[in-house]
Amino acid sequence: MSSSPDAPAQSAGQTSEVAGGETTGPATAIVAEPADDLVTTRHTITIDGADLAYTVTAGRVVLRAERHTDDKFDGHQATAEIFVVAYTADLGEGADPASRPVTFAFNGGPGSSSIWLHLGLLGPRRVLMGDAGDLLPPPYGLADNPQTLLRHSDLVFIDPVSTGFSRAIKGGKPGDFHGFGGDVESVGEVIRLWTTRNDRWMSPKYLCGESYGTTRASALARHLQERYGLYLNGLMLISAFLDGGSTEFTPGNDAPYVNYLPTYAAIAHYHGRHGDRPLSQVLQQAQEYADGEYPRVLALGSRLPAPERARAVATLAELTGLSPDYLDRVDLRPEHVRFLTELLRDERKVVGRIDGRFTGWDTDYGRERWSSDPSIDAITGPYAAALNHYVRAELGYACDLPYEVLTSRVHPWSYSEFEAQHLHVLDKLAQAMRVNPHMRVHVACGYYDAATPYRSAEHDIAHLSIPAELAANIEFAYYEAGHMMYMHEPSRLDQSARLAAFVTAGLAGA
Repeated sequence: MSSSPDAPAQSAGQTSEVAGGETTGPATAIVAEPADDLVTTRHTITIDGADLAYTVTAGRVVLRAERHTDDKFDGHQATAEIFVVAYTADLGEGADPASRPVTFAFNGGPGSSSIWLHLGLLGPRRVLMGDAGDLLPPPYGLADNPQTLLRHSDLVFIDPVSTGFSRAIKGGKPGDFHGFGGDVESVGEVIRLWTTRNDRWMSPKYLCGESYGTTRASALARHLQERYGLYLNGLMLISAFLDGGSTEFTPGNDAPYVNYLPTYAAIAHYHGRHGDRPLSQVLQQAQEYADGEYPRVLALGSRLPAPERARAVATLAELTGLSPDYLDRVDLRPEHVRFLTELLRDERKVVGRIDGRFTGWDTDYGRERWSSDPSIDAITGPYAAALNHYVRAELGYACDLPYEVLTSRVHPWSYSEFEAQHLHVLDKLAQAMRVNPHMRVHVACGYYDAATPYRSAEHDIAHLSIPAELAANIEFAYYEAGHMMYMHEPSRLDQSARLAAFVTAGLAGA
């Protein structure tokens, strides 16, 4: 039922029949119009002794854009084929699908497929891979996920163009989708199409994004309002990245050093650099220093008196686990990958960025920056194996394209909308909340996440331009885990329960 992505067209030189059985001369090559290649399967999962029956529709949906030439409408022309996996609960005869919420989910990157949220947290099947320090060997495994959000919401997982099995059409330009604006428009169109084709405009609707997916979700909340009049009930922002100015290490910007400090302290604590002190105590000390003295110390620069500099070096060494000499040499400003390379240098190990609980080896231990992220190295294999097996063996979807788990082919990613400024979507999120005061926001943070530090999320949300009355619409959740907190089993169970409560609370308040 799945068509080949590059089915052979009739080649020049062949003859072709016309009405009446006559033949013409050499034929012009015919390129088949792209078409949806969806497959549908039905499944059952047992949760707390009860069976939940559900339908899965998987495959590529063709996106089309309206074209105009010289003020004349040229029709809807295919632009891309987007891989989508949709889960809908089987409600029984006569039930109204609108009674079910629907959650549209995607990861980030840019360049990531939706594999992580799909098979790690939200879907009814999940990866078995072990955890930091106790990883399982290949070929890993799959198991039912009784904590799936499908219990409370239908689910639609979207792979943006060039990730997963999603591609621009043959002859199309992938670069049109490899940027902030093109990405938001294309993913927004997938959401509109699915909502319309499945008659779900009257369903409660949520977006769940992770990492750059939170950037996309925040922008989509406003885009869907403006472009289609589609208002959301809530956003689930996992490992939020909302304002590059609070996170990205750029010359002259001290904010990231301040915002990363509690994360450095948490990772140092995990690796035994704080003795038997409780994590909560370490985090409190780091947060107080980041909220108070540290920004002042950095702002003074060369004006900082020597005794104060010495105290700052000592405090940072205590919090980060780095040596005073190293901190003095980097001018009190440890960049995050440099920190992850330096922390366990004496043990000849490097530390993960996506999840600071993971460690690995490198080519040598005189490097300034590690050669790869050991946490990404640890999780990519299990998830890739699970997805490639699952879609074919259980969902019946066949495709010879490689499934792009996390690809660099989307780079360079265009931020043309932010010329001469850093990426930020706080204005779009704030406007979406002001326009739709019923939209709620859930922000999930991992203490060991060195990609999107939790203090940056706190800082960014605190700077939303919303009235005080809307502050109650925002909630935070924290986990002793990394960027993908569901890799840690206790955090996965806790997070699943919190997201379920977030969605069901919306129903109760409807």
